[in-house]
Amino acid sequence: MAPSIRLSPAARSLFDEPLAIAVQGLGPQQPVTLRTSLRDETGELFQAWARYQTGDDGALDLARCPALPGGSFSGLEPMGLLWALQPQKPFRRLVKRDVQSPFLLQLEVFDGHGDPPGRLLAQAQHERAFLRDGVRRVPVREGRIRATLFLPPGNGPFPGIIDLYGTGGGLPEYRACLLANYGFAVLALAFYGYEDLPKEMKEFRLEYFEEAVNYMLQHTQVKGPGIGLLGFSKGGDLCISMASFLKGITATALINGSVANVGAVLRYKDITIPPLGVDSKRIKVTKSGIADIVDVLNNPLEGPDSQSFIPLEKAECHFLFIVGQDDHNWKSEFFAVEGSKRLQAHGKEKPEIVCYPGAGHYIEPPFFPMCAASMHLLVGKPVVWGGEPKAHCEAQIDAWHQIQAFFHKHLAGKPSGTSSKL
Repeated sequence: MAPSIRLSPAARSLFDEPLAIAVQGLGPQQPVTLRTSLRDETGELFQAWARYQTGDDGALDLARCPALPGGSFSGLEPMGLLWALQPQKPFRRLVKRDVQSPFLLQLEVFDGHGDPPGRLLAQAQHERAFLRDGVRRVPVREGRIRATLFLPPGNGPFPGIIDLYGTGGGLPEYRACLLANYGFAVLALAFYGYEDLPKEMKEFRLEYFEEAVNYMLQHTQVKGPGIGLLGFSKGGDLCISMASFLKGITATALINGSVANVGAVLRYKDITIPPLGVDSKRIKVTKSGIADIVDVLNNPLEGPDSQSFIPLEKAECHFLFIVGQDDHNWKSEFFAVEGSKRLQAHGKEKPEIVCYPGAGHYIEPPFFPMCAASMHLLVGKPVVWGGEPKAHCEAQIDAWHQIQAFFHKHLAGKPSGTSSKL
């Protein structure tokens, strides 16, 4: 029989779900090269490839057969062809702009281990979707709020979460909608660089975020009495500020966030928190000529910079810090530890801190390929984000479970079913 690719699920899966890949109809001990390709909405091409040799029966199952050296990865990596996808142009990061359409994954099997690859033996396409059937996407334009609300299938109310991204601005929806697939009402909230919101990161007023919190607390599909916050990078310190000053927040999860206010002045009523100082002389340059900004921020424990430390001891919520120990954007582990010390010094509950060695800054939902370096809007040039691809991928899978378990435990009163650490 002619070679063919067998996928499970066959035609379509959620982006954060595993995909089983096998090839049948090959010859015994046959060397083959497998390649995956995916184009983002701007047409950028991401590819990964791996070398394999079939068993005596001519079958190839990526869950049982290790990849040979010489490709994008080697060893037993059933999802390697997805997490190892890399942009064909440098400094591109895979993001999903329109969550209502899937990514189209192209899989190809070539004869031999040549470069360029040999004869095409088989090919298949697979849709990697972001919205589970029945999840509702609701654009929100109430008062000043610019956001999108994702509601799970079924009759609510559901535990509610506000989701914030970082300095990239705009309105990223893909993490919020993937989270809504698991029973949460999630508001993806824009805070600058979107529609009529401020164009630049100069000053933020917490009243804007308070409006979003109140919107969620009053929504008939959101289960009270409080909501959760999920913030990545700059979104992390905004979430800490929200938890410290605003009412109605029960649980706050931070992915490589800062406990000091960074990048813009923060105002709330008569309170002003200045941004943490920076020293651009501390930018290092890697061997490949890319900026490493890990040491650029001042220490928020010293001198006038201590005014930037967010008073998180005022918060009445549970905290979870997700930390990539190879984060080169800033010192996420230091921030988490100092935040923990500050909370405990004020008699507050010790936060959960989950550290991942080999994980960089951009800890995304599972199976997003690691972005090693890309453009930083505030720096104005490409920077390294850190991370080692396989360890980073494993961190993303585990962190995704940890975040869901944390919110289920503290927002829905469900016992936590957290995964074991990978």
